[in-house]
Amino acid sequence: MVLARMLAALAFGLALCATASAAPLEAYGRLPNMEALSISPSGHALAMIVTNGERRVVAVQDLGQKKLVFRGDAGDTKVRQVMWAGDKHLVIVASTTAAPMDILHSRREWLLGFVVDIESGKSQMLLRNVADVSAMNALADMPQVRLVDGKPVIFVEGIVFQDGKGNVALFRNHLGAPTTRLLQKGENGTVDWVIGPEGEPLGQEIYDTHRGRWSLKLRTAGGWREVMTAQGLDTPYVLGLGRDGRSVMVAVSDDEERASWQEVTLEGPAGSPILAQDDQSPIYDPRDGRLVGHRSLVGDEHAYTFFDEGDAKVWKAIRAAFPEDSVELVSWSDDRRKIIVHLDSATHGSAFSLVDLDTGRASWLGDEYNDLKPEDIAAKRPLRFKAADGLELTGYLTLPRGRPEKNLPLVVFPHGGPASRDTPGFDWWAQGMASRGYAVLQVNFRGSEGLGGELLEAGYGEWGRKMQTDLSDGVRWLASQGVIDPRRVCIVGASYGGYAALAGATIDRGVYRCAVSVAGVSDLKRHVAYSRTRGGRTSERYWTRFIGAEDLGDPVMRIYSPALLADQADIPVLLIHGKDDTVVPLEQSRIMDEALRKAGKPVELIVQKGADHWLSRGDTRLETLQATITFLERHNPPN
Repeated sequence: MVLARMLAALAFGLALCATASAAPLEAYGRLPNMEALSISPSGHALAMIVTNGERRVVAVQDLGQKKLVFRGDAGDTKVRQVMWAGDKHLVIVASTTAAPMDILHSRREWLLGFVVDIESGKSQMLLRNVADVSAMNALADMPQVRLVDGKPVIFVEGIVFQDGKGNVALFRNHLGAPTTRLLQKGENGTVDWVIGPEGEPLGQEIYDTHRGRWSLKLRTAGGWREVMTAQGLDTPYVLGLGRDGRSVMVAVSDDEERASWQEVTLEGPAGSPILAQDDQSPIYDPRDGRLVGHRSLVGDEHAYTFFDEGDAKVWKAIRAAFPEDSVELVSWSDDRRKIIVHLDSATHGSAFSLVDLDTGRASWLGDEYNDLKPEDIAAKRPLRFKAADGLELTGYLTLPRGRPEKNLPLVVFPHGGPASRDTPGFDWWAQGMASRGYAVLQVNFRGSEGLGGELLEAGYGEWGRKMQTDLSDGVRWLASQGVIDPRRVCIVGASYGGYAALAGATIDRGVYRCAVSVAGVSDLKRHVAYSRTRGGRTSERYWTRFIGAEDLGDPVMRIYSPALLADQADIPVLLIHGKDDTVVPLEQSRIMDEALRKAGKPVELIVQKGADHWLSRGDTRLETLQATITFLERHNPPN
C-alpha cells in the first residue's frame, strides 16, 4: 500500500445514482456510503470514511465552521478504523493480505497504522524507525491513545523478534517524533497489553499454545507478577482497564458456566463482579480508557448500562429521542456533550446522527446507503418457533415488498460463526435478495452466541446435525403457516453459513432447490488442521467442540464433510471464494468443486481476485450479490 494514496487531495462529495422505482442491486451490494465515524475529543470536528464505489476517502469536517478541513484518498485500501489522537491528529488503521518479509509460509491479514496531521496533511507510519530491535511494520492490535503530561500519546502493540520468535511488544508513539519507542518487550506467549490512564504498562496477558495455559501478569515496582492462571479451552480473557483505572478487567466463567467480569489487582479480585451476557462488550472512557459501561443485544434491543449516573441519563435522553429506531453509540466527545449514534429503522434503513446536548438538537449526518429509499427496504420481523426436538429458536424473516405473505419463494440465509448470531438490523445481503421477490429466513440455530449459554452449548457436537436441521425445521414451520412454498426454497450462506449451504445439498437433503456457498468449509479435517496452524490448540478445540470430534482421525470429520459426500448432492451448487481468504482458504471451495464435478453434479465456481473472508471490497461484494441473485433466479424463479 502506498501511503501517498491515502493522502492525495480529492474533491469532496459523492456522485449519487438516481434511484428508480425498484433499486438496482448496486444500491444494496456496494459498500456503505459512510463508515468509521469518530468525533474529536473536544467535539469540534467529525472524521469519517466516505465511499463512492470502490473509492474510500478519509474526511474531516469542522462542525462549527461547517466546512471540510481534511480529505485523504485511500483508494481501495481496506480502512478498518479511524480514531483521534488529540484534536489535530488522526490515527488510521488499514489491513492488507500478505506474508510480509516471507516470515510466514502462508498469507495473513495484517494491520497497518498511520498517524495523520490534519492541518499539514503529513503522515507517518505508527511503527517507524524502531531502534535496537527487529520489528515488523504491522500492528498486533488496535492502537490506544492516552494523555501523558497533557499531550496525546499513541500506544501500539507490534511484533519484535527475539531468538527467531515473534513476540507481541508495546510501543509508544509521540506525535511528531521521528521514531517510535519500544516501551516493553513481551515474552513468549504474550497476546495483549493493558495500558494505564497515564500511559504506563499495567497488565500483560499470556497464552502458552503448547500447554493451553493462560495467565495474567501485573506490573509491580520490581517487575511483573503473575496474579491469575487458568488451563483449558474456556480460559479467562482480558477486556482492558477496570472501573477505577488501576485494575484489570477480566472476563471469567464459574463452574456453572455463568459469565462475569472481574476486576483484578495485585492483591487479587477486587470489587463486585459484573454479570455478563455472552455477547456483552465493554464501553471505555475516551480520555483514559477506564471501563464506564457495557452494551449487549438483549433479544432484539440494544441494551446499554453505564456506571455513572450522568452517563446513564444522557443515554436515556438519546434513546427517548429515537423511540422507533434501534440506537447504537458510535463515538462521543470527552465531555459527552456531542455524541454520534447509528440508527436502524425497520422502514427507513440505517443512518447516522449527531446529538448535541448543548443545543438540544440532533443533526442528520447521512444514510449508510444513500441510494436506498424507504420503499426499497423490506420489512424484517422477528419470529419464534420450535425445532423438531422441542428446542425453542428465534430468528428473522425479511419479506418482499408488494407481495402477499402466502406461498412465497424462500431463501434460507444462515449466519457465519457458528458462534455468532443474526440481529434485527439492516442486512444488505438479505435486503438485496428480498428486493428480487424472495422471503429470507435467518435462524439463530443452536450454537448461536448472544442468546444465552443454553442455546450456545446446545450446538456442541451438533455441527452438520441439529445445527443443520434447525434451519430446515424453520422452513417446515413457515410452510405450515402458509407463508412460503416448501417446493421453492434455496439456501445461501457465507463462512459457517457456506458450510450449511453445502450440507443442505449433501446431508439434509430434500429441502432445497439450490445452494450458494460463499467461503464455505467443505472438508472438516483439512479445515481444522489448517486452523490449528493459524490459531494454536485453542482454535482446534473450538472447531472440534462444535463438530464433536475427539481428534482429526474421528469418523465424524468424514461423515459431516460435504466434499466427501459430493455423490449424494441432489441440487445445483454455486461456490464463491476469495483468493485472499485467510480464515477459510480457497482450497475448501476448490476441493468441493472438484468432488462435485467428479460425481457428475451441477456446480459453478467463482474465484474472486483480491477478495478476503469479509467481502471488504466493493467490487467483489457486489459480484457476490449479483451472482447469488442470478443463480437463484435460474434455479428458483421468484414468480
